[in-house]
Formats: sequence, structure tokens, C-alpha cells
Amino acid sequence: MAQAILHQLSPLLGEDRLLTDPADCQAYGYDNSTLQRSPLAVALPQTHAEVVAIVRACRSHGVNLIARGQGTGTTGATVPGDDHTLVLSTQRMNRILELRPQDRLLVVQPGVTNQAVQDAAAGAGFFWPPDPTSAAVCTVGGNLAYNSAGPRAVKYGTPRENTLALRAVTGAGESLHTGTRATKGVVGYDLTRLLIGSEGTLAVITEATLKLTPLQPAKRTLRVFYRDIHSAARAVAAIMAQPVLPCALEFMDASALELVRAQGGRMPAQAGALLMLEVDGLEAQLDALVESVLSAARGQNALSVEVARDSAETAALWALRKALSPALRRVAPKKINEDVAVPVSRIPELVGALEQLAQKHRLPIVNFGHAGNGNLHVNLLFDPATDDQQQRAEACLHEVFRTVLELGGTLSGEHGVGRVKRDWVARELDSASVRLMHAIKAQFDPDGILNPGKTLPDLLAAPSAPD
Repeated sequence: MAQAILHQLSPLLGEDRLLTDPADCQAYGYDNSTLQRSPLAVALPQTHAEVVAIVRACRSHGVNLIARGQGTGTTGATVPGDDHTLVLSTQRMNRILELRPQDRLLVVQPGVTNQAVQDAAAGAGFFWPPDPTSAAVCTVGGNLAYNSAGPRAVKYGTPRENTLALRAVTGAGESLHTGTRATKGVVGYDLTRLLIGSEGTLAVITEATLKLTPLQPAKRTLRVFYRDIHSAARAVAAIMAQPVLPCALEFMDASALELVRAQGGRMPAQAGALLMLEVDGLEAQLDALVESVLSAARGQNALSVEVARDSAETAALWALRKALSPALRRVAPKKINEDVAVPVSRIPELVGALEQLAQKHRLPIVNFGHAGNGNLHVNLLFDPATDDQQQRAEACLHEVFRTVLELGGTLSGEHGVGRVKRDWVARELDSASVRLMHAIKAQFDPDGILNPGKTLPDLLAAPSAPD
């Protein structure tokens, strides 16, 4: 089986674009989770036609296939499940194909980085709203696979709201186009939004038509400290209930601030929570827009409010937030980092429950994230080499997920499901939904070769929905 498919693909790709040496393949067998497994081989196509040929070869020889960008995901979605998996890397499919400012769209291959998209769009006065933290290295294909959004989603939406059309190859080796270049269209089912977030289990995306948004001429950054996490959570709800939407609304709890304080970060002594906000619009309107947001933020017992007036002040305000991730890696390199989302009005309840779970399981829990979407990154800090900390962390995580679902939330806001959360999906979806999703998977991928064992739970795992 292995030699047969390699023999078939070798003339198509050549030695430089079909990697078979275990040392070369190993680098494509992991992502930003703790999972790792080397693939059978790595294919590096450059065109849609080559992707079609690779998928058809995999189907013909019964070889599983995983499409992979730069491996910045955190859920093991691009980690092979067995030794007979071919990884299709989109690294060489990294061209910007078309920029049409008059139609507010940009056409790219999936291996283009998010940053390259932003740079190209900015040159014409636009931006693509999705902006994950890893924008400098993550790819558009990965952003689409996970529906990864970032801070700007609170105002401008996720990839699903900002992608007009796709070109892709199904697990049967069929080419398809989804969507339209127009910003309105209701012909047929919405396959574009279906493929986005499917983690490569339905088709391999080879081209994306992205919807661009005009850059606002002015932006202002705000930083607000609160005495406690509950005041900050109530402030988020108040901010989201007033007419002016910030283009970023980020949150840090007391544990996060303590980590940054230990690294020399300066803040009020009584600070127990932080909100970082950005407001954009016309320069003439900006003072009024900022005041509208601040009136909601101040009303929840704010300790201090800072407003940046230039780029240097903006960088200084963001410094605390940007210091957090390096601090977390230093303190607990093996930490569990899960992104969950609840309705904004339920954030105070989630935060309170997380405090109780930290005490119950005797583990630090550090929370931060995109509060305007109710999307919090919950970090369980533990040392797997110390007594029973890993077992306590896993037990705590189960209770975190259970609490999120009880609050009407979801197990993943933007990091995806992959292998890490797959077994929990059955707790969120009912059996009818899971059955329909498996049927859709079978239509796109009749032999089940595309990223098997990811995203969807087993058919019998999900409970029936109540009547």
C-alpha cells in the first residue's frame, strides 16, 4: 500500500515535493497540542490539479489524508492517527491570486499567511477581519479549517462571515466551487460555511475568496482595571449592551495579572481584572464613540481608566496583555489551554464557577480571552511530574466543560475540536445532529479518508435530544 501510492505520486511531485525520509516527515506530525505521530509521507502540492491527483491516489490506495498549514492549532487536528496517513502540506500553495478593491475581495491559496493577507489588503485600504494571535505564521487555510477569528470578531465576525467562496476537493476526488463573488446569494445550500470549521474532514480547500472590510481611519485603545473579576465581567455585559461595538474587547483575570505583575508589569495594587478595548471609526466621531463605551465600562466600579492617544501609548497599554502568554509558558509549559464560549450575559457565572473549581481541585486557573464574544481561554496550570496534578487537572477540565454546557455555551470558540475535544462533542450535540453530520461526511468523503477520527464523535456517543 505505502510503496504503491508513493510510486504513483513520485512522478507528479518529484523528490523535493514528496517527502518520505522519517527525519523530514517528523516535522509534519505534530501541532501546538501535546500530540505527535509521524506520517507515512508528506506531499507539497502547488496547484488545485495536484491536490485532486493526491486525493484520488489516497482514495485508490486506501490511505488517509490530512491537510495541514503551519501546525499552529492546539487540538491535534493535523496530527496523524496512524502510520498510514499522508500529510498534504499547503506550504507551497502560498500565492495571492487576485485583489479586487472595487469588489472588496481577495483570492488566495490556502498556504498564504494571515499576515500576508492583511498586508496585501492594507495596501488597498482594506483588511480581512480574522486576526488570530498567530497571524504572522498561521495560514488562511488553517483559519478556515478552525473558523479561527481573534479579537476583531466581536465587531467584524469570524471567517464564516468574511469568506465569499471556496474552491475545494472532496474525499472522492471531485472538484467543487462554493459560494459566489457577490456579497448576496441564496442559490443552493451554503456549502462555504459548512466547509469552514470542518477541520479538513469534508474537503481540502485549495482557494478562498475573502471578503474585505475598509480600514477605519482612526482607532483608540483603552485599558480599564477593576477590583475583581466579577466587576469586569459585569462591565463586559454592559459594554455589549450599548450601541457602540468595540473592535476588540479582551479580558484578563486576577491570576493572569499576578503572573504579569511578577514579571515587572505595572498596575494598580488592588487590580483584580483587566479589560483591553479598542474603538475604531472616523476621527471626528471617535471621542463620542469612546465616551459611549467608557460610560458602560466605568459604571462597574472601575479602579482606573487609561486612553492611548498615539502609537507609543497604545503599545504601552497592550504590553501587559502581550506579556501574559510568555509568562504562562515559563510557569507551566505543560498547561492545559482550552477555549470555551458562553453567552456574554453568563460570563459572571462562568468566572465564579472557575474560581470554585480552582479551589476544589487545588490548581491555579488563569483566564483571559475575547470577552466580547464570551470566548475565554481557560488555562489549567499544573506540573505533570508532581504527585497527582495531571489527574486533578483532567478532572477539573471535565467540570469546566460541564459547566460551560450548563450555561448554554460551547466547548470551542475558535480553537476547533480535533482529537483533544472529540469525545466531549457528544455532550454538546444530540444524536440527531451527530447522525446528520456523519451522513454529510459520507457524502463528501465516502471512504472516510479525510482526517478520520477528528471533529465528530462516534454515532452512538451522542444522547438523544429531549422531545
